[in-house]
Amino acid sequence: MQTTRAFVKRTRAGAVVKVVREHYLREDIPCGAAACRICPPRPAGPGPGPGPGPGLQAQPRGAASSLCPGPHYLLPDTNLLLHQIDILEDPVIKNVIVLQTVLQEVRNRSAPVYKRIRDVIQNPEKHFYSFTNEHHRETYVEQKQGETSNDRNDRAIRVAVKWYNEHLKKIEDEEKVQVIFLTNDRANKEKALEEGITAYTCEEYIKSLIANPDLVDRLACVSDEGKEIENGKIIFPEHTPLSKLQQGIKSGIYLQGTFRASRDNYLEATVWVHGDAEENKEIIIQGLKHLNRAVHEDIVAVELLAKDEWVAPSSVVLQDDGQNEDDIADEEEKENILKTSVNKDMLRPTGKVVGIIKRNWRPFCGMLSKSPIKEARRHLFTPADRRIPRIRIETRQADTLAGQRIIVAIDGWPRNSRYPNGHFVRNLGSAGDKETETEVLLLEHDVPHQPFSQSVLSFLPKMPWSITEQDMKYREDLRHLHVCSVDPPGCTDIDDALHCRELENGNTEVGVHIADVSHFIRPGNALDEESAKRGTTVYLCEKRIDMVPELLSSNLCSLRSNVDRLAFSCIWEMNHKAEILKTRFTKSVINSKASLTYAEAQMRIDSATMNDDITTSLRGLNKLAKILKKKRIDNGALTLSSPEVRFHMDSETHDPIDLQTKELKETNSMVEEFMLLANISVAQKIYDEFPEFALLRKHPAPPPSNYDILVKAAKSKNLEIKTDSAKALAESLDKAESPTFPYLNTLLRILTTRCMMQAVYFCSGMDNDFHHYGLASPIYTHFTSPIRRYADIIVHRLLAVAIGADSTYPELTDKHKLADMCKNLNYRHKMAQYAQRASVAFHTQLFFKNKGVVNEDAYILFVRKNAVVVLIPKYGLEGTVFFEEKGKPTPRLDYNNEVPSLTVEDTTLCIFDKVKVNIMLDASNIQHQKIRMVLVEPKILEKDVPANPSTEISSKNEPEKKKKKLQK
Repeated sequence: MQTTRAFVKRTRAGAVVKVVREHYLREDIPCGAAACRICPPRPAGPGPGPGPGPGLQAQPRGAASSLCPGPHYLLPDTNLLLHQIDILEDPVIKNVIVLQTVLQEVRNRSAPVYKRIRDVIQNPEKHFYSFTNEHHRETYVEQKQGETSNDRNDRAIRVAVKWYNEHLKKIEDEEKVQVIFLTNDRANKEKALEEGITAYTCEEYIKSLIANPDLVDRLACVSDEGKEIENGKIIFPEHTPLSKLQQGIKSGIYLQGTFRASRDNYLEATVWVHGDAEENKEIIIQGLKHLNRAVHEDIVAVELLAKDEWVAPSSVVLQDDGQNEDDIADEEEKENILKTSVNKDMLRPTGKVVGIIKRNWRPFCGMLSKSPIKEARRHLFTPADRRIPRIRIETRQADTLAGQRIIVAIDGWPRNSRYPNGHFVRNLGSAGDKETETEVLLLEHDVPHQPFSQSVLSFLPKMPWSITEQDMKYREDLRHLHVCSVDPPGCTDIDDALHCRELENGNTEVGVHIADVSHFIRPGNALDEESAKRGTTVYLCEKRIDMVPELLSSNLCSLRSNVDRLAFSCIWEMNHKAEILKTRFTKSVINSKASLTYAEAQMRIDSATMNDDITTSLRGLNKLAKILKKKRIDNGALTLSSPEVRFHMDSETHDPIDLQTKELKETNSMVEEFMLLANISVAQKIYDEFPEFALLRKHPAPPPSNYDILVKAAKSKNLEIKTDSAKALAESLDKAESPTFPYLNTLLRILTTRCMMQAVYFCSGMDNDFHHYGLASPIYTHFTSPIRRYADIIVHRLLAVAIGADSTYPELTDKHKLADMCKNLNYRHKMAQYAQRASVAFHTQLFFKNKGVVNEDAYILFVRKNAVVVLIPKYGLEGTVFFEEKGKPTPRLDYNNEVPSLTVEDTTLCIFDKVKVNIMLDASNIQHQKIRMVLVEPKILEKDVPANPSTEISSKNEPEKKKKKLQK
C-alpha cells in the first residue's frame, strides 16, 4: 500500500519548492513476540535505524511488579527513552518495544542516546524489539490539520500501544501478555488512560519492582524547574531562552563559545569564543552567579561586562570542599579573595553566562560524599574531574557506596540549587584498586576501550595468513634489503623499519618502510569505522588500548624480524651531505633482518668489532641523521624538553618499584630524523596530488602573550629570550647557558614547551596556514605510525591513490568529511595524552605509597599567589608546595608577578630557584589522593600570627557556622 507525503521547503537560492514523497505501508511487519503465529517471520525492518533486534520473549518474566503482576512488555515514549536510558540499559529491564517514531526522534535529538539504545536493541539478552510502526498499515497515522508534529507523534505512539494490545489478545496462549505504556508526560498519560491504555510514569513502574529497590537510584531526576524555585532561595539568574540567545548572537550582543572550567579554581572559568574574531577570543568568567550553572565543555552564550568590571586571571588555588549545598555565604567570602588589586595590563575581557546553547553532559566518575545527617537519602557526589561541580543525588545505598568509585549522570540544575541534580548509574569498584582506577581514567578521558565486537573482528584476515600473488600486484619485492627496526624495549606494534646502503654511483640509498595497515583495513567496513572512532592507540603505564585488533597491531602489520611483511616504502637517494637527489614511494614486501631496541642499536654503532650489514646500515643512518638534524635546527626547528618518566614494575604484583626519567640515546634521534623526513616528503606528495583534500598536520605559532612567563623567568636570571620567530627563540635558547647552573637551560626548554600551542590535523582545502612552527617546516603530515594513528591510514590511502597503487573512494575526496574526521582525531589525540598523564600520576602515587617521606632536590617552575610549583629532576615529577594550611596560621605572603617571585614571611622564592622538598603521599582524601610536597630548604620561619581573613578561607566563626548548617 502506498501513501504520499507533501511538504514545501526553501532552497539555498531562496526559491520555495514543493516536495512529494511516496511512503509505503506494509502488512507483513511482524510484532516481534516469539509466541505470535499470526505475523510472518521477522525480516530486517524497513526505514532508518538498527535491525529489529532479537525479539520479545513468548512469556516475559522480568522483574516482579506490584502494579503489573502478569506477563507484560514495556513501550516507552521519546522523552522517557531520552532521559531514562540508564534505567532501560539495566539488566533487570527486558522485553521492551521501541517504536520507529521514538527512534527517529531520539536520533534527531541526541546522537549518544541513539547509539546506546541501538546497542541495547542488538543485545540478545535484553529482548528489545524495534517495531517499524511508521510503515505498518494499521499503526501509521497522518498528521491532522493544526496538529503539531509532537502531538502527532504522541498519538502515533498511543495508536501503536492499542494495536499491540489488540494483536496480542489474538495469540492463543495460556496467559495473555499486556503492553504497558511508560511516559513521564502528564497530558500524554491522561489521554492514554482515557483511551483505555494501561500507562504509568517511569518512577511509578520502577518503584513497583519489588525485588529491585536499588533501581530507584538510577531514575533521572527530571522535574519542572519553576516548581522547584518556589521551594527555595533563588541563587542563579534565569537562563535566556534559546530563541533570544540566537538573536543576541546574530546582533553581537552575546558571544557564543565553549565553557572551560578551571582545575585550580572552581569559581573561575574561561569561554573560548567560536568564530574567526581575534578580539575577545578568550573571556574570563568569575564568581558563582556569573558562571550561572554552566558545566565544563557546555556551549554557552556570554555577555561581556563593562571594561571597569574586567578582571585578571586568578593566581589563587581554590577547591570546593563545602558539604552543605544550600549555604552560599562561604562562596561569597571566597569570591572576595579573587577581587584583589591587579596591574591594568593583566586585565582580560570578562563576561557572564546568560544562557546555555548546548549541554555536553556525560556520565561522570567519582565518589559519594555521604551526608552527615543520619539516614539522609540526599548526598553529594564529588566527581574525579575537579572541573565538574559536585552533583546532588538521592540514594538508599550510601553505606554500600562509601569508598567506591561510582558513575553519576546530571539530570538538571534548578536556579535554587547550589549544585546540579543527578542520579546514580553504576558502581565501578573500590577506590585505589588498580583495575578500578584504570577504568576511571579511561572513562574520564572518553577513551573507547571496550573489546572489539564480532562485526569488527569479522573483517580480519583468516589465519594462517600468507602473501599471495594478488598482494604482490603494484608491489616491489624488497626482501633482499638489510632492513631493521629500532624501538623501545618490549615494543610489539612495530610500525617502522629502516635501511641504508651505498649505491654504485657513490650516493646513499635510504629507505623508511612503514607497515601497510591500509591493505588490511578497507574503507567503510566495521573495522575501518571502529579504528576511525578510536583515532589512536592509548599507552598507559602497564596497559595498551589498541586502535586496531591485536592480530594486526602485534602480528600481521607489525614489522617483526625474519618474517615477510607488507610495507609502504619511502626511498631517497642522497649524497653525503644528506641532500635529497631523488624520492620515490612504493608499496613493498620486506623481511626485517633485526628488531633492535634503542640501546642495542647504539651498542652496535659504538662497537669496534661489529661490522655486519645491519651495523654498517645503522652507522650510515646515524651519520646522515646528524646532518639532517643540524639542518633542521639551522632552519629554526625547536629542541624542547619535557620530563618523561619510566616505571620499573614488580613482575608479580605489577606495582612500580622504581621510577626514573627516560634516557634518550643518539639512536632515538636517528629514528626521529628519518621519520620526520618521511612525513615531510609524503606531505608534499599528497598535497601536490590533492591540493584540496590532503590530510596535513600543523603547529600554530603561539601568541606573544604565551611567552610572558618565559621572558620574565629568563630576565630574572639576567638572560634574554627572543620570541619574534621560531629561529630567534631556538638561537636564544641555545645561548641561555649558565656555567654555575647547568640545569637552567633544561628548565627554560621545559618552560618553553608549556608556552606552545597544540599541533592539530587539518584538511588542506579548509585552511591556508600549513606551517609547522616547532619543526620549522612549511608542510607536514603523519605517515609513519598507521598501527597506532588513524590519520596515518588516511595519508597512506591518499599516497596509494597518488602513485596508482590503490583506488579512491568518495569520502577520501570530500573535504568537509575529512575536516570532521580531523576534528575527531584531534580530540582523541588530546584525550589520549591526558589519559597517559593520569596513568603516570596514579603509578607515581603507587610508587610513593610505601616510601614514607622522601627528601629530594627540586627547582621552582612556576610561582603562584599562595604556592610554588616545583620540578624534581630525579623523578621527572611536578608538584605544588602550598603555604596555607587549614588550622594553621597563615604566613605573610607577598607575590611579585614581574620577577616572578613569592616572599613567604622573610624568605623570597624566585622562579628556577633550587630548593629541597619532602615528598609524601597524601591519602587523606581517598578520591583525590595526591603527592604532597613540603618545603624543607630554604626553611620558612613560622611566626605566631593570627589567621589572615583575606587569604584564609575558613573564618573564626567556622565551628558555629557548621553547627547551624547541621541544625538546618
